[in-house]
Amino acid sequence: MATILDFEKPIMEIEKKIEEFKKISAESGMDLNKEIETFEQQAEDYKKDLYANLKPSQKLQIARHPERPNFLDYVSGICEDFIELHGDRTGMDDRAIIGGLAKIDGKPVMIIGTMKGKSTKENLEYNFGMPQPQGYRKAMRLMKHASKFHMPIVTLIDTPGAYPGISAEETGQGLAIATNLRDMAKLNVPIIAIITGEGCSGGALGLAVADRVYLLEHAYYTVISPEGCASILWRDASKAAEAAEALKITAQDLLKFNIIDGAIKEPVGGAHHDYGLMCQEMKATIKSAIDELGKFKPDELKKLRYEKFRKMGSFIEG
Repeated sequence: MATILDFEKPIMEIEKKIEEFKKISAESGMDLNKEIETFEQQAEDYKKDLYANLKPSQKLQIARHPERPNFLDYVSGICEDFIELHGDRTGMDDRAIIGGLAKIDGKPVMIIGTMKGKSTKENLEYNFGMPQPQGYRKAMRLMKHASKFHMPIVTLIDTPGAYPGISAEETGQGLAIATNLRDMAKLNVPIIAIITGEGCSGGALGLAVADRVYLLEHAYYTVISPEGCASILWRDASKAAEAAEALKITAQDLLKFNIIDGAIKEPVGGAHHDYGLMCQEMKATIKSAIDELGKFKPDELKKLRYEKFRKMGSFIEG
């Protein structure tokens, strides 16, 4: 059964009425086509207006929707000939980060991303999309391989954050993420990062030091989860909606601050309503970015990448 979010219930009521009219029409032989068409148009108009004017807290719900496409869904819809590469070469293959060689319309790329499951069993396998240090080390190993063999890098990010457990701290979580930030800045090939759902804290940034950073229309990108922010500021996680508003986590806000380079439109209702259309939009964006960035020499790429991140933020000197 499809998961219906609270703010989507009025749409479900309209669609329920439409189904009732169709049933009455079929059973009684009455011609109710005009009434049905009117309701269908009302439902379509309401949907477009609703999803075009969502609050940050509502976008948060869509970004976390359990039926939202995950990394492997996007890989199968965007790429050909995907070959997964395993392990960090020090003893572990973190399943929360998956990566490998692939082709996009015949052109080789290295595609890497955080992975979430859609069932309890899958979420346990992928640790709910929360990578351990070994995952970031695996990702960097693959990125350096891509840089050596002149392949563009594509990262797809959907994570509530890096794994905060004791095992991650003991094996160098902070160091692994910091190393990725440093070394991604020095790679010789184009890097395109797309936040497809949740883009939270250093767990997301560890894969997002890129030449082009994009956000799906209903995804979010933030230094801390709204619940975590609310717990710190107000000692009350239930104030997450207020925190989401204050944090400026949506694509519209992040574009204004030049944190991201573009927003990728989602199907009406969110990416989970049409995997195929979402993959088409993402594929077009990736190809365009690779073509644009392919014009730069490695030294130019690195210089522009460095300048891009140095320009972020505002400073007041006393």
